[in-house]
Amino acid sequence: MAGLGRALAGLALVLGAGAPLLSTAAMAAEAPAKPSLVPADFAVPTRAVGEGFQIVPLAPELAAIDKAAYMSSIAHLQQTFTRSTAWPHEGITDAEALTDMETEQARFAARTSFAYAVLTPDGTRERGCVYVQPSPVPGYDAVVRLWVTKAEYEAGFEDELYAFVRGWMAKDWPFARVAYPGRTIDWASWDALTIRGEK
Repeated sequence: MAGLGRALAGLALVLGAGAPLLSTAAMAAEAPAKPSLVPADFAVPTRAVGEGFQIVPLAPELAAIDKAAYMSSIAHLQQTFTRSTAWPHEGITDAEALTDMETEQARFAARTSFAYAVLTPDGTRERGCVYVQPSPVPGYDAVVRLWVTKAEYEAGFEDELYAFVRGWMAKDWPFARVAYPGRTIDWASWDALTIRGEK
């Protein structure tokens, strides 16, 4: 989500560097200036299936259920995912939610980062999201971050999703070393490495 990208940029996490919100066309026009996160011959996964969920790319047609998911868990996500009050926040409009989806779709098409929705098997509800992004820290091929709604977190789904995603990365993606901030490396250490990598 572009709104999420601006929030993470403020935390020295690479998602948008605080750039103004761009249209899908503008994002696509900018894409060649950014390197692909994966090799040219790599077929980026467009679906993965686990017990009780499916993972698919975020796209405009998912804007409504994506918004419903994160707006149901504002305080939870501010504390556990972004560690910021910048996203999500009260008052996000349907138009902003749609633009965020268009932006994520453009990044996916440009192969610069990959954002996924974690949906119920019937696709009617979003349980969380998974983001595969470039690493600002040398030595890592990618950064993978995920969130689940407060209700899903309380039901224990976050640990289940994390275990699935780690296996998915190892089996179906071309990365030798993946960073999982807040998990395989604590946030304080990751933030320090990120700041050091930007100097």
